[in-house]
Formats: sequence, C-alpha cells, structure tokens
Amino acid sequence: MARPAADYRCQYAAEWTATKLRWDLAADEAEHEALLGLAAECPTTTAVYETAS
Repeated sequence: MARPAADYRCQYAAEWTATKLRWDLAADEAEHEALLGLAAECPTTTAVYETAS
C-alpha cells in the first residue's frame, strides 16, 4: 500500500513548478534537476498556471 505522502508527491511537484513558472522564479541547477526527476516519475501530472501580471 502506498503511503499518503508518496501519493501527494506528484501533485506537490506540479504545484511547486507552477508557482515557479507563474512568478518567473529562478531555480538553481540542483532544483532544476530534482524537478526534472519528479516530472519523469509523474508523466500524467501537469503543472497548470497563469503568468502573474
């Protein structure tokens, strides 16, 4: 049985990525690689955002 925290991992990663994109926030190389790794683990999860004005 999956742990609740593991189940939320993809959603959290998508929300984190959407926030970074919405506010045009930088990511250092380590964060970028970590987010790419999470994206590979979550192929059906999409980060949805609107650009901040």
